[in-house]
Amino acid sequence: MVQDPGAARSRPVGLIGALLLPVLAGACATVAAAGPVPLRIGAIFPLSGSTAPDSTDEYLGVTLAAQMVNAAGGVAGHRITLDVRDVEDQTQIPAAVASLHNDGVPAVIGAYSSQLSIPAAAAVSADGMVYWETGAVADRVTGQGSPLVFRVGVDGAELGSNSGTFIVTQLVPRLGIPLARVRVYFVTADDEYGHSVADATRTAVAAGGMRVMGESVYNPYTPDWTPVMQAIAAAKPDILVLSSHIQDGIAFRRAFLAAGLEVKVFMGTTMAQCDQDFGNVLGSGAVGVFASDRPQGDFNPNALDPQARALYDRFAALWKQRTGTGPDEEGIAGFSAGWVLFADVLGRAGSGAADDIAAAARSLDLPDGSLPNGGGVLFSSAPGQLGQNVRAAAVIWQWQAPRVSVVVWPPVYATGQVKMTLPAA
Repeated sequence: MVQDPGAARSRPVGLIGALLLPVLAGACATVAAAGPVPLRIGAIFPLSGSTAPDSTDEYLGVTLAAQMVNAAGGVAGHRITLDVRDVEDQTQIPAAVASLHNDGVPAVIGAYSSQLSIPAAAAVSADGMVYWETGAVADRVTGQGSPLVFRVGVDGAELGSNSGTFIVTQLVPRLGIPLARVRVYFVTADDEYGHSVADATRTAVAAGGMRVMGESVYNPYTPDWTPVMQAIAAAKPDILVLSSHIQDGIAFRRAFLAAGLEVKVFMGTTMAQCDQDFGNVLGSGAVGVFASDRPQGDFNPNALDPQARALYDRFAALWKQRTGTGPDEEGIAGFSAGWVLFADVLGRAGSGAADDIAAAARSLDLPDGSLPNGGGVLFSSAPGQLGQNVRAAAVIWQWQAPRVSVVVWPPVYATGQVKMTLPAA
């Protein structure tokens, strides 16, 4: 059963009042007959170009969050509207941010890709607006030290640490090899995203007592796999750790199999190996691969508290109305981030000022399982991690049949068990 979104959260919603947004000043007489002035929030997403399918899903999740809050009465009676900029590359960030600043928005939500999100977070916060990340995981998004930058979802350090902990505690005991003799090799996309997760994984496996035999760093846009495959063959690793984007991750797996290489564990530390395209394109070639990921829609529903489950069910119903399918990873990430901002933060702010919105965000203390992605909310105040949600949800998947992936860890999210020996098809 789906609850009304107003009933799906029992958290207090404070009154923002006449100072909800700077643009409201002097506007009351003009709009008295038409109703309260909408609350405008900026949005930056790459809605065209090569990343559009996934980024559009993330943006759709945000828009459905706004729709559900508006259906429940908005924020103190003010409807949320999104002031959107379609930004495909970094060179477009300054103009997009400047135009949003001129429009008077107090906060900007976005931007899907780490390459866009890092400069967007810096520019938005420098202009005195709150930046609210929906999906990008590079550590530097929230690692630039701005008190106006927040990320609800998991960062690269957590995805990598999750991978390393899983390797040490769950996979190595199944290998039948003494810990000190386990050989690990890294293959890493040479950008902020790839290095964020690879560095955290390396720290975890080294702390666990395993030997890191080396690392191949490659250009994710023009990869040359020949020297990478030669290095892997020479290192003879038991565990291969790949940190990649989607298309280069698929290309690497193909090249790995074509080279006739084998490892006991193929671990993807990024979300790329969990993208459905990885399984759709590779088919049986994906089978056996593990990956660290944000939760998608088919993790164990017992990870959610009853209110979060009701909220997820309503969101999933709206998503299916729009798309004809269940929500995907990007959609859940966008919705969860948008919901926290729209339903939990804006109503707590004493005004529409960015500093008050940021203070309201820092006041949140929501337990694990209270968000529809399985996480909670508590934003870090630690240097180097300022504004990062330390209760973000992360899981480990395994491809256990062609086009079939299963959550295997942690237990609270799991829908299946780790399988070390799997058929090729």
